[in-house]
Amino acid sequence: MGSVDAFKALVRRDLLLAMRRRADVLTTLIFFVIVVSLFPLGVGPELETLREIAPGVVWVAALLASMLALGRLFSSDYADGTLEQMVLAPQPLGLLVGAKIVAHWLVSGLPLVLIAPVLGIQYDMSWEALGILMLSLAIGTPVLGLIGAVGAALTLGLRGGGVLVSLLVLPLYIPVLIFGAGAVDAAATGTGAGAHLSLLGAFLAVSLFFAPWAAALGLRISLE
Repeated sequence: MGSVDAFKALVRRDLLLAMRRRADVLTTLIFFVIVVSLFPLGVGPELETLREIAPGVVWVAALLASMLALGRLFSSDYADGTLEQMVLAPQPLGLLVGAKIVAHWLVSGLPLVLIAPVLGIQYDMSWEALGILMLSLAIGTPVLGLIGAVGAALTLGLRGGGVLVSLLVLPLYIPVLIFGAGAVDAAATGTGAGAHLSLLGAFLAVSLFFAPWAAALGLRISLE
């Protein structure tokens, strides 16, 4: 099997497995919906206040939901021995890890992107701001997944790995959070979100190049 065929097959396999474990998939989405929906109830009905806090609230909720989903990225394959077979496969391990990250984002990241504009209506966000919110999440959530994959690989099999991966990736998530929320805030205030989106795109390009191979190296270390 060629590298491209192996990539497609692994993405398809992970998506099928995710559909069989819908509860895990829905947990991330429900957590995101609950966190975003609770803030209008706690802050109050003042529309000006809601519009000001909306970008930060939605992006923090997306970040926390992404961290919540990291635990199952490699854990099931590690438990049943599939991960060892991936390491021994003739295809590059970085490519196979990239396939798992893609499938993970399609299951846990894409639903957040699609439902975010609906939740943003609770905050009386303009249509332009909702569009930028969706675009910034579409660029930023893959970065969160790529960075998180490196942390998940390094902490695989360790006791208390969930806490450790949070400590590892959270500082690296902060720039993505700042520019993602900043893009939405800039669109809402009419100052233009192009610079923030460009920086998010740069983060995505760098992460796409380095993160799969760094995660592959982390998996080799964890399996030794």
